[in-house]
Amino acid sequence: MKERTNTAKWLEKQGRWQVAVQKDGVRKTFTSSRPGREGQREANRKADEWLSSGISGTKLRLSELHESYMEQLKTHTTISNWRPVDARWRKWIDPQIGHMKASALSDAVLQRVVDHAYQEGQLSKKTLNNIKADLTSFCKYLRKAKVSNYTPEDIAIPKSARASRKNILQPEHVIKLFAEDTTTLYNKRIVDPLVNAYRLEVLTGLRPGELRGLMRNDIDLETGKIIVRRSINEYDEITTGKNENAVRAVFVGEMGKEVLKNQLAQSNGLYLFDVKRGEHYRRSWKRYCEANDIPQTTPYELRHTFVSMAQALPEGWVKQLVGHSKSMDTFGVYGHAVAGMEKQITSALDDVFGGILATQE
Repeated sequence: MKERTNTAKWLEKQGRWQVAVQKDGVRKTFTSSRPGREGQREANRKADEWLSSGISGTKLRLSELHESYMEQLKTHTTISNWRPVDARWRKWIDPQIGHMKASALSDAVLQRVVDHAYQEGQLSKKTLNNIKADLTSFCKYLRKAKVSNYTPEDIAIPKSARASRKNILQPEHVIKLFAEDTTTLYNKRIVDPLVNAYRLEVLTGLRPGELRGLMRNDIDLETGKIIVRRSINEYDEITTGKNENAVRAVFVGEMGKEVLKNQLAQSNGLYLFDVKRGEHYRRSWKRYCEANDIPQTTPYELRHTFVSMAQALPEGWVKQLVGHSKSMDTFGVYGHAVAGMEKQITSALDDVFGGILATQE
């Protein structure tokens, strides 16, 4: 704690007690208009509280402080994680509060940021929650940097904000996916080299990055077991997944085994699928949809399709298979939890998807 070396003095013309103190190169003045020694003690107390707070009182604006925050974030996370944070700041947050100083932050100020983003952009509940999380994390950084002691407490998401719509393939489109191998390229019909990837995503609920990260030795064709050990994001960064439950085992039935068998016969590299970049996978899936009259969805929505169609399975199974639940144990514990259940899971998956595809016969 930095100690004050002076005391408040009475300024006759202004009719107040005043004391000036300095910390970390920042000079601040504290006053009290109370008469007598009580006013002097009050001004001194204000100065002492500031000196002991650990808050530097920097004159930097929030836009400048956020640049330092982003530099720190870039060193501790992947491009796919920090870029959306930076984009949301530039579009929705900086125009509203970038000109302010840290001392101006309050729940009311941050609430205006969230409300404005909703009113101007009609953003989904998920995006608004992301903006709220961005603000909370930035404020935490400011506290650690000792330029603010503010902690957000009551920032609400507008009740009228809607959950983002998740598109999924309908049964007739799933049937078409498993019936048609071809796509179009330069107005010519060719076999889509990634058709097995689309099918496996529907059959397993794997994230697109997890699909790209699969290696040939992650596959046990005899049991239908797939070990998900890594994910490759759209910037070609290899990670251990989206969360602590992403490293896991998933299972496929006879249909999935057939897809894996076909792909293993086609691939000869280290990875199961030859996907150069995430953007390449998205474009390929878009072309396939256009070529086969399937409504446009994103590759990630193939995962949603699996979750939707697997509702007949026990809820715990689905959560474990897709690596979604925070309450799920890590890979080692999960491997024990499903020991001996492989046949039950693969049989149930065959029932779910076999029943859908049987209608094409």
